[in-house]
Amino acid sequence: MRTNSFVLACMAIALMLSCGQPDPENKPSAASPETANAAAETDPDFDPEARLAELGIALAVPSAPVANYVNAVRSGNLLFLAGKGPMQADGTYLTGKVGADLTQEQGYEAARLTAISQLSVLKAELGDLRKVKRIVKVLGMVNATPDFTNQPEVINGFSDMMVAVFGERGKHARAAVGMGSLPRNIAVEVELVVEVIPDN
Repeated sequence: MRTNSFVLACMAIALMLSCGQPDPENKPSAASPETANAAAETDPDFDPEARLAELGIALAVPSAPVANYVNAVRSGNLLFLAGKGPMQADGTYLTGKVGADLTQEQGYEAARLTAISQLSVLKAELGDLRKVKRIVKVLGMVNATPDFTNQPEVINGFSDMMVAVFGERGKHARAAVGMGSLPRNIAVEVELVVEVIPDN
């Protein structure tokens, strides 16, 4: 009986000691998404528009929709951007099929121009690019020949621009796919989902 009492007492002491110890699995990580998002919202040095100026990029007024849709729809803290193409400085689009009319490098440039088009939409919708919390998802479509399979390398032109402007916030989930054709024969079209910082 004494042995059983001693064992029970030891178990009780061990239980009390363990209750005072933090659970390492529940310990918050410095790199957790919550911590990263909080830091992103309060970073005083975050200025994507200043970064655009450093890159020598000037945003234009986004082109108006040519059918019965809008450039962007906001749902909660997510902004869904309609597909945009590679508008050039003179207002015309970079057209052609990658793998036939255009090289992979020219396709990359088309995707880069498309990124600038979408940045113009973001600026028009938000008023200030510092309101971008995260580039969430990119759907990149490449007007390409059936035997062209380097769509990811083309859409890198878009992704690289997002990271150049937004840093870590610009890293996103992505799909890069080939299309038999795109509207008006544009070389690239990209849809975008963006998380925005909530309004106060």
